[in-house]
Amino acid sequence: NILLTHSTAVRDRALRIVDAHPELGADRAFVAEAAMLHDIGIIFCNAPKIYCFGTHHYIEHGYLGAELLRKEGLPRHAHVAERHTGTGLTLDEVQTNGWPIPVQDYSPRTIEEQIICYADKFYSKSHIDIELPLEKVRTSIWKYGADSVKRFDAWKVLFEP
Repeated sequence: NILLTHSTAVRDRALRIVDAHPELGADRAFVAEAAMLHDIGIIFCNAPKIYCFGTHHYIEHGYLGAELLRKEGLPRHAHVAERHTGTGLTLDEVQTNGWPIPVQDYSPRTIEEQIICYADKFYSKSHIDIELPLEKVRTSIWKYGADSVKRFDAWKVLFEP
């Protein structure tokens, strides 16, 4: 229920962005599908507060979900899954923080990846019934550093009316 509720909220916000900005040329059908699958990797993680009882750290859910999606023949969807944490994780951030994830760049590249990553920030899986206000989103992104906040702010300018 948590995953479905969260993913539906992310999808709906992402589609509002796509519809408001046809000039971006985003693939609407793909955004809808990928937004629903972006967090599938939480099933492998130990996050009891959201009823996930796997063995991996939560930070791993992106690449684990990507592995699953690739096995299912969904490579574009896999990119969304592995590139949506924070505002994307740069190679430098991964190396500096020593997270238990494969060392690579996890920055959103396509417009679809960026839209879903942005939309995701407004919905928590621990409080699925609310949309987070902008300032709370910005505060939560600070844990990934100032560059993450800059990326988020740039997306706000691009995606919000």
